Amino acid sequence: MHNHHNGLKTAVLFGVLWAVLLGIGGLIGAGTRSAAPIWLFAAIGVATTAYSYWNSDKIALRSMQAYPVSEAEAPGLYQIVRELSQRANQPMPRIYISPTQAPNAFATGRNPQHAAVCCTEGILQMLDARELRGVLGHELMHVYNRDILTSSIAAAVAGVITSVAQFAMFFGGGDSRNRNANPFALLALALLAPFAASMIQLAISRTREYDADEDGSRLTGDPLGLASALSKIEGGVRQYPLPKDQSLVNTSHLMIANPFKRGGGVANMFSTHPPMKDRINRLETMAGRLER
Repeated sequence: MHNHHNGLKTAVLFGVLWAVLLGIGGLIGAGTRSAAPIWLFAAIGVATTAYSYWNSDKIALRSMQAYPVSEAEAPGLYQIVRELSQRANQPMPRIYISPTQAPNAFATGRNPQHAAVCCTEGILQMLDARELRGVLGHELMHVYNRDILTSSIAAAVAGVITSVAQFAMFFGGGDSRNRNANPFALLALALLAPFAASMIQLAISRTREYDADEDGSRLTGDPLGLASALSKIEGGVRQYPLPKDQSLVNTSHLMIANPFKRGGGVANMFSTHPPMKDRINRLETMAGRLER
């Protein structure tokens, strides 16, 4: 699906993420002469990630209190999703609606055969059919590009790095007999590694959003429809932000727009989504290329 370099960027970011983890392992291994802590935290990370990945649809839909709708209840929504699914030669996902005025949408599921698409009542009221089609094209591409798997692995590795770094801090200050352990290096590791892992994880998420914008627009053939939708959604989110409940925070990276009240400056560094202005500019540039 990709005619851009975001896939390569994601691979590079994953490489950096694993390099941070291996660096932690090297420091701890030098101090303990054992790789057991790394294997322990890695096993825990794999287990929790497997559970989250396998149940990603249930977890996300539950957090938004979404309910399934039939074709008789939402004929327009079904028509758009069916047309785009057939165009992509993929199975029809399940359709849900979330009872909130906050304008947003997300798709989830471990693969196209177990996918679900959810729109909020607010976004259905705000967007016209063309704009909604752009949004749904974006969300379906998250499933087709296996972004749920990508984000799950990134979250798992970042979580393992954080856990191991915390272990390193306690280890570094707790055993003066261990001459191989550099307490200053371990302290710096404990403070900086989780921050680095979090920033890389967020960069991966933002890169996948750019991918879904571009691939979704290729699927619909209408970048400006998505650009118009994003402009409206940005204003709607400011008017109807979601509360920062932990379940919603855990699901927010799946949504087409950051659903929370926007901060500024440094706060934008920790956003799971790229700036809306940048996304719209990219889509407008893409539309210009397609016209030529």
